[in-house]
Amino acid sequence: MQAKSAIVLCADDGSTLFSKNADSRCLIASTTKLMTALVCLEHAAFDDSVTAQARHCAVEGSSMYLKAGERYTVRELLLGLLLSSGNDAALALAEHTAGSVPAFVGLMNQKAQALGMRDTHFDNPHGLDAGTHYSTARDLARLMCACMENPAFRSLDSQRTASAAGQTLINHNKLLSLCPGCVGGKTGYTKAAGRCLVSCCEREGMRLVCVTLSDPDDWNDHMRLYDRAYEGYVLHDLTAELSFDVPVISGSREIVQAIPAPGSKLVLPKGRDSELTAELPHFVFAPVSAGDRAGTLLYWKDGTILARFPLVYAEEATLADPCMKYAHT
Repeated sequence: MQAKSAIVLCADDGSTLFSKNADSRCLIASTTKLMTALVCLEHAAFDDSVTAQARHCAVEGSSMYLKAGERYTVRELLLGLLLSSGNDAALALAEHTAGSVPAFVGLMNQKAQALGMRDTHFDNPHGLDAGTHYSTARDLARLMCACMENPAFRSLDSQRTASAAGQTLINHNKLLSLCPGCVGGKTGYTKAAGRCLVSCCEREGMRLVCVTLSDPDDWNDHMRLYDRAYEGYVLHDLTAELSFDVPVISGSREIVQAIPAPGSKLVLPKGRDSELTAELPHFVFAPVSAGDRAGTLLYWKDGTILARFPLVYAEEATLADPCMKYAHT
């Protein structure tokens, strides 16, 4: 692989399945627009009307070819941003959303901090090279995971073509056609940054995100990395697979089940038994309510705890006799 930096991250449990210099700060070109889109979706309405200005149309680089004086909806501009990688759309959206480009960039950096993107700083909403405009493969993967949690983003970013502002926009992300299961992504390129690509793929009930920075063979590398990851790993829904019995004292039932809390998922290499242990009480006094914390599930590897998952009671147990409520006080 010729990529300067790369990562494959599981969006379901946050685990890293492959990395190469994933924490190195790099130029990121138009993959910047993932954050631009996310901030706009959180602060502006789809049907808002935006008037294109001459300064929007004059920006260099890729464009959706806005016309000064014409009005566009936020939705149309977002399509131009994500599919055509329009730098003009990025500026128009930034000024509409925050009142000015610097104010919008402030929102971008605030969101980056909130997402834990510790090695990221934005100088602009479009990704043209700038002195302190950078990120890492790992941080961009975190960003893409957050984007894919937004239904409006998923709907826009997954479209191969779309009609907007009287024109047909074609998505620059070729993986939507080339890679089975690809559901979104964003391309980027400047001479200094090289080819940058962020993508998301869903197969076998598992969502993966891949990022490559400065990679001349990015399409093929993403497909190879996805194939390798899906061949080697499987996602376990711990809530559906595991349960533990806890005896109940003075309860309407003798046993209550403890299960991993909803959303507890773990990616493991295929063919490897999971090393899981449960920390639970030897018994519990009634009453017990469904959803109450019961204990902790530990995932071990080579004697080290790699992950912890809360265990909760799956069912309730009332007092067998209300008069017993003071029996263990």
